[in-house]
Amino acid sequence: MTRAFLLAFTSLALSGCTLLPAGKDTQPRRSASVPAMPVSPVAQRCLAQLGQTGSRFTPVPDQYFGAGCSNLNSVRIAGLQSDTDSVALTNLGPVACPTAQSFAQWARFGVDRAARQLLGSRLVRIETMGSYVCRNVAGSSRRSAHATAEAIDVAAFVLADGRRISVAGDWSNGSPQEREFLRIVHRSACKRFGTVLGPQYNAAHRDHFHLEKGAGARGSKGFCR
Repeated sequence: MTRAFLLAFTSLALSGCTLLPAGKDTQPRRSASVPAMPVSPVAQRCLAQLGQTGSRFTPVPDQYFGAGCSNLNSVRIAGLQSDTDSVALTNLGPVACPTAQSFAQWARFGVDRAARQLLGSRLVRIETMGSYVCRNVAGSSRRSAHATAEAIDVAAFVLADGRRISVAGDWSNGSPQEREFLRIVHRSACKRFGTVLGPQYNAAHRDHFHLEKGAGARGSKGFCR
């Protein structure tokens, strides 16, 4: 990440403009850009570290949407990098930078390497069910990590040989190698995210992995199911 890039992002944030395409994300109708302020050292450091992963991304100006929902220190990721190739993404909105950084590392070291070793083909695409959405945790009055773009829901993985390994279709019904692959990438996510939820957690997660950067739902040690 170059100094010129960071200065350009700072100028963008100061301008109050937005990179969010209209109508792409679920959010309250009223929103406001954060008052003009410099990009914090913490945000700059995260952007630089994310750049070092080889990820292709665009910083998103901070926004508050009210009702406890916001996009702060967030990016839009156009693609990730494996050991040797690029990895495409689908249906992914703004993601908080620390979450994006963990996601990039997981895709490379946890998913692509497992795909090559167990399935004999490299990862070319991760299909998601989104990131930011202004909502509560299902069945509670507590805001979800999705409401602050700190969580990503992953539905499937597409390999270079054309195979599509999905959580919904292959967690229980895939080949032995596909089932093992999904369990390995799930365990790998638990090493990088504070909360990871999948089909073993409840029926609401039967078709995806919920990856949340923050501390685990049951404390700082994290929660992996």
